[in-house]
Amino acid sequence: MDIHAPVISVPSQLAAELDRLGDAIAELSAQLEAATARLLDLIREFDARGGWNTGFRSCAAWLSWRVGLDPGAARERVRVARALGTLPLLAQALARGKLSYAKACAPYCTSWLGSSARSRLALLRRGRIRAWRLVEPLRSVRSA
Repeated sequence: MDIHAPVISVPSQLAAELDRLGDAIAELSAQLEAATARLLDLIREFDARGGWNTGFRSCAAWLSWRVGLDPGAARERVRVARALGTLPLLAQALARGKLSYAKACAPYCTSWLGSSARSRLALLRRGRIRAWRLVEPLRSVRSA
């Protein structure tokens, strides 16, 4: 799918301001992705060294408690951090801001669901797994 920028006629001064604003958004987004990569490096090291093993059941449980992440999001971060430890090129692209966290984690965020997850990737990315669990039984009842 090609994504094209819309053609809009705007005064040159406004266009220049909007270009600068767009550049600032892109730059900050790259910085956020680089910071996320650093965070995942720290999570991976903390997990590998057992820093969470002070009464918590897992690194994700500790992360949820310490940082306030939703438990599911914490498990995802730990899972992605571990995976990126074995994929240096992907980890480097994330660290340089050339790859978004969503793209870096896509193969690992749904792998625990098995092959059926690939067809529901968009649904899962939007955090609607609960809705899928509710709808799927209804579909099977209707098709019977």
